[in-house]
Amino acid sequence: MQEMKKILVTGSAGFIGSNLVKRLFKDMEEGVIVGIDNLNNYYDPSLKEYRLRELEKAKPEGIKYVFVKGSIADKALIDKLFEEYRFDIVVNLAAQAGVRYSIENPDVYIESNIIGFYNILEACRHHPVEHLVYASSSSVYGGNKKVPFSTDDRVDNPVSLYAATKKSNELMAHCYSKLYDIPSTGLRFFTVYGPAGRPDMAYFGFTNKLLAGKTIQIYNYGNCRRDFTYVDDIVEGIVRVMAGAPARRKGEDGLPIPPYAVYNIGGGQPENLLDFVSILQEELVRAGVLPDDYDFEAHKELVPMQPGDVPTTYADASALERDFGFTPKITLREGLREFARWYKEYYG
Repeated sequence: MQEMKKILVTGSAGFIGSNLVKRLFKDMEEGVIVGIDNLNNYYDPSLKEYRLRELEKAKPEGIKYVFVKGSIADKALIDKLFEEYRFDIVVNLAAQAGVRYSIENPDVYIESNIIGFYNILEACRHHPVEHLVYASSSSVYGGNKKVPFSTDDRVDNPVSLYAATKKSNELMAHCYSKLYDIPSTGLRFFTVYGPAGRPDMAYFGFTNKLLAGKTIQIYNYGNCRRDFTYVDDIVEGIVRVMAGAPARRKGEDGLPIPPYAVYNIGGGQPENLLDFVSILQEELVRAGVLPDDYDFEAHKELVPMQPGDVPTTYADASALERDFGFTPKITLREGLREFARWYKEYYG
């Protein structure tokens, strides 16, 4: 990405978005990066403000970086940004996240994940871009029994509204790729974790509760397996994909073959939740977040499955390796060690 590029990152105060912008600061010598985020209070906005401050500190000389506080559901704002900056690459990471929250608050999912994404697609149509990269989710696999999950599998049985909106994004992107020849790539992320991550994620919530002396609930009696993926691995995957837009080609009928792709980005190493909790506890003790003699057994409770949850997520990420020469590398212990270190520093 050496030549002067103009890049839009939506959800840029989010966990993945802020890490992506930080990485682009390192990789790009010149160019324009515009970040947009509505800084909503789905989780503690002070964490989002912390990430934005970190970005201000990390910004290099040659890069023009602009942060816009606003929503992708605001069509006029999105059109204005595309009109003004004529983006080369758009990375759409803005979304209302969370499976359980979608059961209580469906409206925000439709607004952000459907209407917001539609606004991005329309803007890419009217101001053509080299590549639209967008976040999908491992949740599109629903309760699929076949593992590992492959992008060739059918994904027609979502078990939460969140998952249904992510599947909708893939369908909408396909249609816009076909009709308007917009190169688009969807990335199905698998349980992303790391420093300054989302407090609604298990590892973060568990840490908060253990520190407060509360009991943590481990779903499905500890028999859930999750394909945890460290945020730096996710960002590495995004950066490689950004530079490799699906080729525009014509079919036998003379019409465009949709320049459309979908990849899994996951560790390919599903971890049992009980093992995951053990490693987390060890790393929290090691970082000095919890005392050496903490009684974990007294603070653990095994409970049944929750609505909208799935027992296993397991990525087949071989297509990503084939096309981009990349497979996530960072082990759960390395990743949780970084998280515990950050947590100790941030919360003191």
